[in-house]
Amino acid sequence: MLARQARTVVDCCRLLAGFSQETGRTTRTFLSPPMRDVHTHLGSWMQRSGMSVQVDSVGNLRGVYPASSPGRPRLFIGSHLDTVCDAGAFDGVLGVVLAIALVDLLQHRQLPFSIEVVGFSEEEGVRFGVPFIGSRALAGTLDDQLLGRVDPSGKSIVDAIRDYGLDPSRIPDARFGDQSLGYLEFHVEQGPILDNLAVPLGIVTAIVGQSRLAVTFTGSANHAGTTPMHARRDAVAGAAEWVGAVEALARRTSGLVATVGRLRAWPGITNVIAGVCQASLDVRHVSDGARAMAVDTVRRSAEQIANRRELTVQFEAHLDQPCVPMSAALVAALERAVAGQGLPIHRLESGAGHDAMILAGHMPVAMLFLRSPGGISHHPDERVIEGDVAAALGTGVTFLDDLRGHARE
Repeated sequence: MLARQARTVVDCCRLLAGFSQETGRTTRTFLSPPMRDVHTHLGSWMQRSGMSVQVDSVGNLRGVYPASSPGRPRLFIGSHLDTVCDAGAFDGVLGVVLAIALVDLLQHRQLPFSIEVVGFSEEEGVRFGVPFIGSRALAGTLDDQLLGRVDPSGKSIVDAIRDYGLDPSRIPDARFGDQSLGYLEFHVEQGPILDNLAVPLGIVTAIVGQSRLAVTFTGSANHAGTTPMHARRDAVAGAAEWVGAVEALARRTSGLVATVGRLRAWPGITNVIAGVCQASLDVRHVSDGARAMAVDTVRRSAEQIANRRELTVQFEAHLDQPCVPMSAALVAALERAVAGQGLPIHRLESGAGHDAMILAGHMPVAMLFLRSPGGISHHPDERVIEGDVAAALGTGVTFLDDLRGHARE
């Protein structure tokens, strides 16, 4: 039965990949038209599995599977339904489809707690430049400033909600209730660790902290042919030296990853020395102290390079997200469930952000990773192994049985 359900999960994910804003590519952003097709397809499956289904005020698809008696606590299981541009078929949506398939495997057998499957409307931040709109609504942390953000067409998040036929005044109703057992998220790993170890599943212990900054080097634009090398104040050259320093620091610091993913030069003309160069900086580590120390080191490095090259440098902080540990109790339950499938237990941290980290301040959270062959994610070549999906489903069934025993106690 698990193998057959795993095939259904994989087929469903590939089918949903065709619900896209772009022909020939999978791109599905917050409350875009293809999201309706996703809601219709998954909502029908939810209903057949015994769930009552609704789309809340920010477009989260929510299916509630009732407990064996009223007034019992609720376990949330989910992930996101939106994608990056030109995405693969499994990032995010796999967690939602797995959750529905898991409830389906109960075959209308009720537990001493209810289950709510949530397909979050937005996690990637593609349309509005801010991620986690869906899970922020569930957590009750959407504010007016965020709701006023606009997309490239000038539409705000509130406008998008209204255009989809939803009522933004009902956003407070999307918040979860008081009795929550916690939140479980299945997700493809998005990295090569499990694949390199030939391990099908991994238990997440923490989501690493992140710092994001904009770093701007300013020098002096001048003619590329007539300005001697010794007389130049080249912002791009300064930024390039600093990029090398960032990489060197990350390579020699255990557990640290640091990325300069974007460089923009002005005036950006072939025969003009750049007077300004803006760089992005993304720094991640499971230790908030180590991350803060790394950010301080690369800032001082930028200042030293700028002084030596007669440039100025400015920093603008965009994100300071602390490390989010998973619930020890739910991690232990996942470990028992994985061991119950006869599989090795492998613990790892997540280097990517997930909806679980938004909910962690409001309820216990846990994540189970599935092996990502080749470590490929956010790409059309992203895939999963059916046997791993079956193992995740088996783990999920055992996890629910474990919680059932504790709920009765």
